[in-house]
Amino acid sequence: MTAEPTAEPTAGPTNRPPVPMPGARTHEKLRNFPPPEEWDAHVEYDAKAHPRKVPHTYSLIPTICFNCESSCGLLAYVDHEDLSIRKFEGNPAHPGSRGRNCAKGPATINQVHDPERILHPLRRVGERGSGQFERVSWDEAVRDIAGRIRKAIVEDRRDEVMYHVGRPGEDGFAERVLQAWGVDGHNSHTNVCSSGGRSGYTHWMGYDRPSPDYANSRVMLLLSSHLETGHYFNPHAQRIMEAKQNGAKLVVLDLRLSNTASHADLWISPWPGSEAAIFLAVASYLLRTRTIDAAFLRRWVNWDVYLERLHPDAPKDFEVFLEKLTEDYSKYTFEFAAQEAHVPVAQIEQLARIVAQAGNRLATHTWRSAAAGNLGGWQITRSLFFLNVLTGSVGTVGGTHPNGWDKFIPHFPEMPEPNDVWSEKLWPSEYPLTTNEMSILLPHFLKDGRGTLEVYFSRVYNPLWVNPDGFTWIDVLKDESRIGLHVALTPTWSESATFADYVLPMGHASERHDTMSFETHTSKWIAFRQPVTRVAMAKRGIPFQDTRDTNPGEVWEENEFWFELSWQIDPDGSLGIRQYFESKERPGEKMTQDEYYDILFARSVPGLPQAASDQGMTPLEYMRKYGVFEIAKDVYRLDERPLTAAELDGAVADEKGVLRKPVTLDTAPPLVGEAGAVGLEHEDGSRTAGWLSPSRKLELYSTTLADWGWPEQATPGYIESHVSARRIDRANDEFVLMPNFRLPTLIHTRSGNAKFLNEIANTHPLWFNKKDATTMGISTGDLVRVTTEIGHFVARAWATEAIRPGVVGMSHHMGRWTQDGHPGSRWVMGKVNLNRSEDGIWKLRYIEGVKPFKSEDPDSERIYWDDPGVHQNLAFPVQPDPVSGMHCWHQKVKIEKAHPGDQYGDVEVDVTKSREVYRRWLAMTRPGPGPDGQRRPEFMMRHVTPKRSAYRVAAATAEETRA
Repeated sequence: MTAEPTAEPTAGPTNRPPVPMPGARTHEKLRNFPPPEEWDAHVEYDAKAHPRKVPHTYSLIPTICFNCESSCGLLAYVDHEDLSIRKFEGNPAHPGSRGRNCAKGPATINQVHDPERILHPLRRVGERGSGQFERVSWDEAVRDIAGRIRKAIVEDRRDEVMYHVGRPGEDGFAERVLQAWGVDGHNSHTNVCSSGGRSGYTHWMGYDRPSPDYANSRVMLLLSSHLETGHYFNPHAQRIMEAKQNGAKLVVLDLRLSNTASHADLWISPWPGSEAAIFLAVASYLLRTRTIDAAFLRRWVNWDVYLERLHPDAPKDFEVFLEKLTEDYSKYTFEFAAQEAHVPVAQIEQLARIVAQAGNRLATHTWRSAAAGNLGGWQITRSLFFLNVLTGSVGTVGGTHPNGWDKFIPHFPEMPEPNDVWSEKLWPSEYPLTTNEMSILLPHFLKDGRGTLEVYFSRVYNPLWVNPDGFTWIDVLKDESRIGLHVALTPTWSESATFADYVLPMGHASERHDTMSFETHTSKWIAFRQPVTRVAMAKRGIPFQDTRDTNPGEVWEENEFWFELSWQIDPDGSLGIRQYFESKERPGEKMTQDEYYDILFARSVPGLPQAASDQGMTPLEYMRKYGVFEIAKDVYRLDERPLTAAELDGAVADEKGVLRKPVTLDTAPPLVGEAGAVGLEHEDGSRTAGWLSPSRKLELYSTTLADWGWPEQATPGYIESHVSARRIDRANDEFVLMPNFRLPTLIHTRSGNAKFLNEIANTHPLWFNKKDATTMGISTGDLVRVTTEIGHFVARAWATEAIRPGVVGMSHHMGRWTQDGHPGSRWVMGKVNLNRSEDGIWKLRYIEGVKPFKSEDPDSERIYWDDPGVHQNLAFPVQPDPVSGMHCWHQKVKIEKAHPGDQYGDVEVDVTKSREVYRRWLAMTRPGPGPDGQRRPEFMMRHVTPKRSAYRVAAATAEETRA
């Protein structure tokens, strides 16, 4: 879930069918893609029947890939003969992916036809965690779950219902459901993913993600491997390579020689956590050489606040500001940065000169990487964006945009009233500035007695595997006094699902409805994920009730499930929930998905109704046909958009020029931004939209950070990481373990059952610099014991020059396991013994690796790999950054040769120690409330936004919190 802008795009709707250039005929008998006019009846010949010509007729039905957030377009080939899905290819109409997909898109066919996927709702029998389940009807499951939720709502225990999401579905859909229920229960995986990156951007501009205009850039400055494993790596990779072909320079900071780094004009491999020092040294160079965009800084940076807070005796003059700013950052010399980063000074100098040549076409990006690995990683992001601000490369052609300019969230016209509930389990007082919910601390909070959960949904999420300290998660997931009912919504078996009470099968990319939009480039588009067999049946007039009649087994798309669950929570409408799921055409009956999307597309997507009408279609028919609509393209400098008369009506400028309309405590803030704020009045009298920060400017000095207890971090700065070189005793064989990268083909629980992807990536080595390995007498293939603060694991070393000395790395894409006798995926999981002593020592040991097995798919007997990988996350304690809430993934570890009796994949953890580490990091925080008794700044994103009154705590409560 990300922010959308308050501004309208400068470019209007394209108002044309998305028949793309790649679909054009390039030869009389050759073409890249079938043209859309053939999609209802496309003929291809069976390649396996060659040399005979055996034709098959297909419906090409668009949908969206579900295997990462890129949301690339897919075309499902549905056979007319039996309505089976034969393959997936790229959708050339999709503006982001343009018909080009990575391996994960076509591998969707593996997931659809996976012989081990979950096809029916299941209910636990025996003890929780026993791995024993029985088939149950959907009616029984929904009735039980709905009854428990209704009871919690009626008894005003509205913080005891929690929806914990991994891979997102439709932006705003689940949030609308939870808001209708009146619960504060939206939880996300974000603080194991991107909270550090989000925080750094948020304190500049309100928006929480970058959107680089790679294709038009002169210089691209990237942290980590954006070509192969970046956040939107396929759409981004295409445009990065196009920019390089056009002469743009590529600079990459990455501890590994990744595929991206191998394409770079300059690769820097710094010591982990030193990246901010490098960027600030570049900033210092830009300032002292005045290679800056002074006009941009004067108009759009809160330089006056910088002077007021840091230099109160200085004249309030812009030139004085530049002098003071230059002086303040003069300590960040090339030599200082090189010393902190343990890289040659010449590399820092070269980086500075390359950035200085970019003008206002500097495209930068970081998302996870260093921001997710280090204490203070959010300052790495803040320092990186500082370079964009200094060069004026913000919102420009070839620069870096806020995500909301290139992303669109259509909200259903009838939204429930905001609630007045605040969950301390999600938004605790210790972390008032956390970018997202403090999900990694949930088991610790429950152990601390900070409340219980009546119903806990884990939705396409595997918390005990993905999160650190997974054994503590097991302790809590097994405890029915803390979690009354655990419902796992998942298409495949996972480690966490075996600790659920209900396992409910959800659909893959071709079996569900969702709208998706992401900031892939300078275009605002919305794509439509849809159940393709259902669409094919509707086209042929074959009757069905819902997706359970069109999907494999009894797989039920989530939208219909949430509608039915909400209906049963409030069967008579007395709770005020049912009205939001009731048909407008058939009062008293549930709304269908066709009706829902017909309303959504007709009333909430600008330009779509006209584009559809031009082709004689309804908006829904248009989206079912093409799967995507481009709302606007080539949108730049929306901060300068003049405010409309309607926006200005009733707005009054405060002393800093922020234009505000009256609000009350019953008002809800927007998704991002402060309630009532509409824009900015400048010194010259112009009134524009500006940014979504409190000042509506780019905040070089963050009054939020200062006023909420972090004044020393209010400006872009350098925080020494918890794994800085000073904290690592190399003489004692201590290293930094980098565990937060992954191979590009495998991503969490959704791809584990894709056989083609497992065939590509099926080993799990510990990357070890050759010099370090030689010094320690370790060779490729040797077993090593890696000891963390709370335990150890045993891995296999790979000696390579592709990682910097002093650092070891292990991808987080493997380490999948199941217990003997439990359900699991034999494509990727090994069998383990799992034991816990009375004093809290957990031990995991493999008793069987991956091996061939018999199934409906003959390829299951052709498995040649045997490595299930190492579940390293189990041995990591929680290390939440005290500002951003981001789990700091990098670990200080001691490495030695395996001990006698050690086996590959062994994990041993003392959860008593993990609790001690949790308390130590908790003590690093500076709890709220903040100004005016606020629990959290209102402008910061919050998925389900309550009334402003819920943001306030009573005076007595505030004193208790401070104490």
